[in-house]
Amino acid sequence: PSAVATLCEWTCSPAAIARVARTAERIAARAGLALGDRVDGVHAFAHPHGCSQLGQDLAGTRAILASLACHPNAAGVLIVGLGCEENQVAALVGDIPEWRRPAIRVLAAQASDDEVAEGVEKIMELASLADVPRTSVGLDRLVLGVKCGGSDGLSGLTANPLVGRISDRVVEAGGRVVLTEIPEIFGAEQMLMDRAVDADVFEAVVGVVNGFKRYFLDHGESVSENPSPGNVAGGITTLEEKSLGAVQKAGRAPLGDVIGYGERVRRDGLTLLEAPGNDAVSCTALVAAGATAILFTTGRGTPLGFPVPTIKIATNHSLATRKPGWIDFDAGSVLDQGF
Repeated sequence: PSAVATLCEWTCSPAAIARVARTAERIAARAGLALGDRVDGVHAFAHPHGCSQLGQDLAGTRAILASLACHPNAAGVLIVGLGCEENQVAALVGDIPEWRRPAIRVLAAQASDDEVAEGVEKIMELASLADVPRTSVGLDRLVLGVKCGGSDGLSGLTANPLVGRISDRVVEAGGRVVLTEIPEIFGAEQMLMDRAVDADVFEAVVGVVNGFKRYFLDHGESVSENPSPGNVAGGITTLEEKSLGAVQKAGRAPLGDVIGYGERVRRDGLTLLEAPGNDAVSCTALVAAGATAILFTTGRGTPLGFPVPTIKIATNHSLATRKPGWIDFDAGSVLDQGF
């Protein structure tokens, strides 16, 4: 069995956000009860975008939703829209590749007499797609997202280098690894540029890093405002120190590609993804890029969960002991036992 996802793609006001979220949750709950053990679950995912958006703003929302709808962890997807928003359902479906469209259903709430009942009916149509039996696959089929949040002075010594070694194993096996959070690599970008497989990838790294720096400066902000107060309290002293630790999650593999926000991974090996440092935004971009699992390192503690398996790795024993509900693996043992 597998899961069925319900994606909401509109909003006009905070009240509308809450309403569409409740509608999606009711559809998911009723469909889940009706399907029982036939699927692992029916899950609703709401967001506050899609209405009163234009240009690149709307294009970014549509790109993320279209890529999320392609995610292999969801056997099928129901897209729920209001009907009058800029992010029209028909246009969104047009951005979804043809091979995925048989697993997509859409619902315009304004055109439905009972959007919940109709939504359940459409999810039932997708149920047969979840009957594909599970099989074991190798690391060559894995798309691994790597991310850090709430970093401390041990991040670059324990958890991040450990994740880097895992990343190298995945790449060596023919799989794919995706590194993101561009502002977190300011000052250490040369380490990735030096590993670019060709001049085009080299220039793409330069472009995406300089693009983020330009965004900061255009809005009157200092590029070196990072690290955060929590990072400093955890022992990080400079942006460069934080960045040198962050890039270690990418291991030592050659950098084979650079992709934009909302784009899907195109090549085996290591890919750099354009996305900010914010945990929720960058993890969303990782999943939209196709990450089937995320390795998330933290030294200060970040209670982030996500709709794909997200393995939380502590940089130190203290955090792992204090927050067992947040942490899946204690990388503090690297200090005691090595890698």
